[in-house]
Amino acid sequence: MKLAFQMAYKNLIGAGLRTWLNVGVLAFAFWVILFYNGLLDGWNQQARRASIAWEYGAGQAWHKDYDPLDPFTIQDGHGIWKEAPSDAVPVLIRSAVLYPQGRMIPVSLAGIVQSQKILALPTATFLKNQTEIPAIIGRRMAENAKLRAGDQVLLRWRDQYGTFDAANITITGVFKTDVPTVDQGKIWIPIEQLWKMTGLKDHATYYVLQHAESPKTATEWKYMAQEKLLADLDEIIKSKKAGSAIMYLLLLAIALLALFDTQVLSVFRRQREIGTYIALGMTRWQVVGLFTVEGSMYSLFAMVVGGVLGFPIFVFLAKQGIAFPASSQDFGIAMADRVFPVFGPSLIAFTIALIVISATIVSFLPVRRIARMNPVDALKGKIT
Repeated sequence: MKLAFQMAYKNLIGAGLRTWLNVGVLAFAFWVILFYNGLLDGWNQQARRASIAWEYGAGQAWHKDYDPLDPFTIQDGHGIWKEAPSDAVPVLIRSAVLYPQGRMIPVSLAGIVQSQKILALPTATFLKNQTEIPAIIGRRMAENAKLRAGDQVLLRWRDQYGTFDAANITITGVFKTDVPTVDQGKIWIPIEQLWKMTGLKDHATYYVLQHAESPKTATEWKYMAQEKLLADLDEIIKSKKAGSAIMYLLLLAIALLALFDTQVLSVFRRQREIGTYIALGMTRWQVVGLFTVEGSMYSLFAMVVGGVLGFPIFVFLAKQGIAFPASSQDFGIAMADRVFPVFGPSLIAFTIALIVISATIVSFLPVRRIARMNPVDALKGKIT
């Protein structure tokens, strides 16, 4: 085996430009596969962390009639949960209408405990402002409504009996988050104030839990584990990976096709060399193995070249991140302004194994004919 590697190395170096063209194409395929998967893994990790910190906590308990994807369930999807854990944070959501600068904007009015510590929402600003109805909004909501901290704006809502009421609220803070579901179209106020405004004392639409264990709940509440809440995000990442796989697998196929053609040409042009190997005592399958090792070494060279040239680039991307346009954050899923790719050991090992194994298989296919060669004809350079 050692001799096979030595001979394969000398043959590849002697091939000159042809070798480095194959190596370059394989190295480029290595970079593309690693980049796309690292970018999606980085997006996934950032989105999961942000969703947990800003919205999901360790899990949630929803009222049985509440569906976050159905706005018509907000009116009746709430209740009193007497068995709620003491460290859980209740959230009550009501439909409302905001009137900034004479415009009408439908919003979700969300009440949350002022002193909560589970979510990253800056609810502490409620305590620092002695206004009648303090409110905080996200940056996207502020841009859409053209509001900023300190502004007063008219808000209209319905109480528990369906009666309309209205009052001015004061924007006490504007926060920045990567989670659009706590930002777009949502206004946060103290839940005690919302209870007073609607007459729904001690009611909640859902509870955010601090510990990842299913609490003892009544039949009108359904427990939503953290992984279940994140399932939609995981499905999106999987679909993105499947879509990107089509592109980089096509690129890899082009690189492997070039390697296949190189191996076919080697068998055609080096028949006398093959016959000499067999005449010197090597079996046909030993010669097949030699040519297969030679083909697989293209991928090994590509990994070395790709690692040396790509390492500083990937380190830079992992530290500096990749900026995305602001419109990309309006897709309805958590996405940061700047995504930091994650190039983990498992991803690197998978990419290397994919390229090396693929190159080895493609190298073996055209050299199988060596096993059927007549060594005398091979020495004469005749095609068989």
